[in-house]
Amino acid sequence: MIALPIVGVSAADLTLRSAELSTEQKLERVLGAADAKLTTGWVTGPLYQQPDGSDYAPVGGYENYHASSRTEDPNVLAAALPAGARSLKDSIGHAKVHTTHGLLDTQLRELDTHSPLVKGLLTLDRGRLPEKAGEVIATQSFLTDSGYFVGSTVTPRGSTASYKVVGAYELPDALKLSQLIAVPGSLLEPLEKTLTAAGNPGLRPEHSYLVKVGRDGFTWNMMKETNAKGVLVTSRAVWLDPPADSEVPLYRQESKNAYGSSSSMQATELAILATVVGLAMLEICLLAGPAFAVGARRSRRQLGLVGANGGDRRHIRAIVLSGGLVIGAASAVIGTVIGVALTFGLRPVLEAQIGSRFGDFDIRPLELLGIGLLAVLTGLLAAIAPAVTASRQTVLASLTGRRGVRRASRVLPVIGLVAIGGGVSIALFGTVSQMGSVVVAGGSALAELGIVALTPVLVGLFGRIGRWLPLSPRLALRDAVRNRGRTAPAVAAVLAAVAGTVAIATFQHSDDLQRRHEYVATLPFGTGLAQVTENSGHKEVPAVRQALARELPLAVRADVDRLVVGKPGCDSWSDEPGCGRAEIITPKDQRCPLWEAENGPASFTTEQQRTLRNDWRCEEDRLGVAVSTVVADEKLLTVLGVGDPAAAAALKSGKAVSFDKKIVKDGKVTLRLVTDNKAASALAEKNQDPPGEDKVLAAYQAPATAKGYGLHLVLPPATAKTAGLTTAPFGSYFTLDGKASSEQRQKLDGTLDTMGVETEVSIEEGYKANNSLVMLALAVFAGLVTIGAAGIATGLAQADAEADLKTLAAVGAPPRVRRTLSGFQCGVVALMGVVLGSAAGILPAVGLRLTARREAQSLYETGIAQGHIGKSELAPYVPISVPWETLGGLLVLVPLGAALLAALVTKSSGALARRAAG
Repeated sequence: MIALPIVGVSAADLTLRSAELSTEQKLERVLGAADAKLTTGWVTGPLYQQPDGSDYAPVGGYENYHASSRTEDPNVLAAALPAGARSLKDSIGHAKVHTTHGLLDTQLRELDTHSPLVKGLLTLDRGRLPEKAGEVIATQSFLTDSGYFVGSTVTPRGSTASYKVVGAYELPDALKLSQLIAVPGSLLEPLEKTLTAAGNPGLRPEHSYLVKVGRDGFTWNMMKETNAKGVLVTSRAVWLDPPADSEVPLYRQESKNAYGSSSSMQATELAILATVVGLAMLEICLLAGPAFAVGARRSRRQLGLVGANGGDRRHIRAIVLSGGLVIGAASAVIGTVIGVALTFGLRPVLEAQIGSRFGDFDIRPLELLGIGLLAVLTGLLAAIAPAVTASRQTVLASLTGRRGVRRASRVLPVIGLVAIGGGVSIALFGTVSQMGSVVVAGGSALAELGIVALTPVLVGLFGRIGRWLPLSPRLALRDAVRNRGRTAPAVAAVLAAVAGTVAIATFQHSDDLQRRHEYVATLPFGTGLAQVTENSGHKEVPAVRQALARELPLAVRADVDRLVVGKPGCDSWSDEPGCGRAEIITPKDQRCPLWEAENGPASFTTEQQRTLRNDWRCEEDRLGVAVSTVVADEKLLTVLGVGDPAAAAALKSGKAVSFDKKIVKDGKVTLRLVTDNKAASALAEKNQDPPGEDKVLAAYQAPATAKGYGLHLVLPPATAKTAGLTTAPFGSYFTLDGKASSEQRQKLDGTLDTMGVETEVSIEEGYKANNSLVMLALAVFAGLVTIGAAGIATGLAQADAEADLKTLAAVGAPPRVRRTLSGFQCGVVALMGVVLGSAAGILPAVGLRLTARREAQSLYETGIAQGHIGKSELAPYVPISVPWETLGGLLVLVPLGAALLAALVTKSSGALARRAAG
């Protein structure tokens, strides 16, 4: 009981310390043998960064930075390299690679692995490093997932060249990453050229440079000079000797707290850690205490002899306490040794689980000694109550084996009631305080301790239902009530385990309901969209539609086309010359003033912003699709679940159907054919409409209940043709007759892949909870702890009541009575603990959810007050819901399982013994 938690704690300490890398080890995995690494961020122009490079911001802050004005210069990195420095280029892109199973998303990398700067970045497991074009090395994760091996040949999708795998390696910090490395210029560059020539999107690889400079390394002043050129730096010298906060421009521009963990978060972590350690010690004491008590009672004759030979109460207390001390010390040694051996033996499994290699097998003697002292202290604390009880027995009672009658404490229940009331009050106060989660946790822990203090009284109340039970459960319940000294701690231990499980399960179940409410469906449930990317061409779309109908159980298929402006092969947002788009022109009086003003929302006062946020013109669509204007017939309305007969009639009569009331005025909608995307984008930056030919079409505005799921306008095919609009096949919306199986989806993906066209197929399957596995793990954990605690209590009851069991056998009780009695003894303890624990676990979950509700409501009201959001935005929904299935499983299955397990492991008959001399 004591050694087992020590095994877990010591193993956890070793795992965490070994997985925690030193600064040098971190730098080796990031920089190799280089002094610094130069990269570019998503912002361009001068920037400020943290000394460790973990975060950055543009000079002047994001308020004065316009992301749309960023320009990517591929030579900015090379221009930022220090003069005279040795450098090594590292390029990374992503593509799909053909495997034995199909296609696998893989990271492709070009790096000179023979350079001394690479030392520490990767570890070669077997084979050799690539030496020429056509050779690659692969991570073990890629080989496992792809079904390949060293010596196999791999081909990236769209590539005309194949590559031989000449070695296997691992990235110490990313064991689960699928990656291929080739010599510079042999993989990414040829593949990008091939894809671009075929009209497919390029890889757009990310580049960085490993840099080796002079003896002093890459200094802080050099970093600031490089930041001025728009380049981020990770420097070994600065990591090891960071500058003072006053010397960091980023912290002068913005508070350092915005880039680090706040003191409240640290306090929360410490509170959680203290609570976990405290509850662990409490649970051990609750389980070990009765064991010491039973052991003291079984040794009462020896203790009585000590008293008969002149020993006083101090000696008896010292004997029992010494037993606790010895057991605690032995548990510390055994538990620590097993924990160390277990961690060492499971090191490969642990590394694979966390996806990273340990730095070292870091054994810290002082920490292990502290854990061992914790075991000694726990053993000592668990023996205090039995020692005091044993010392109070008279010598005559000890020698004759009479237990005497002890009155239940009248003070303990009062203390328990006060603790429950105080804990509930503190937890409720925490829901409105700044340190919400910490106060709620503290109040909940206090209330739980109060319930523990009330456990003996509550066990007595449970005993009153025994009069209506059959013989075996009645005997088990009365035995539990009569021997509350061992029953109450076991029930309290089960209570503690179940309370934590119920609290976490309730919190996660409520959070799951909130996420389900906030989930935004991209299409109606069971509806899908197959779309061919614009730059893949449109000739293959009919074949894609046929594959869709052949491989999936379709109910309705609505084929849609897109509008084309400019030369063939251009997508709607390409900046290439001759590429244009069809753009919906919103009437000026129906545009949101917040975005039309020169300085955007900053052009208005807070009150004006608040008013405009509630204007219907400023409502924003939460969904977006690649093409917002499509050409289709009324089947599309059926697939989208639009039940408005007038909308279908409008499409049949040649009218366009709009799902955005801002674009329709006087029953008309305006489409502008923009011939130059690049020029149009430049004008959009100045809030100016692009030039082009306007097409004014009759339109029907669908009711607000009709959802377009990102679509703004649907044009009938005949109207598009009459207006002289050029169209091209785009894809199909569809509804399924049932559900597509995994095999059907795989066949469809394989068929589409053979066509060599970029096709995205998505099916709306609704919100999927991601915590079902967590719930199951929590239920299993609570069950194991509950069965273990109840089993310990049953074992103690059998040891304590051995004489009664022998008496039952002597008077002729059937053999099955012994087994049935043990089962009910275990089940009674488990049931009482689960019932009380379920009630105790609700409080912290309710408190934490109320805290989350207050914070969400505060953010919502602040956003409205500052004009950042409008009242039309969804108000925060933070429900509190009990997971009745999990709770039902705990209340029914766990006690039942504990009872059956105890009955199975108990012998039906025991050996008869001679009656002890009176």
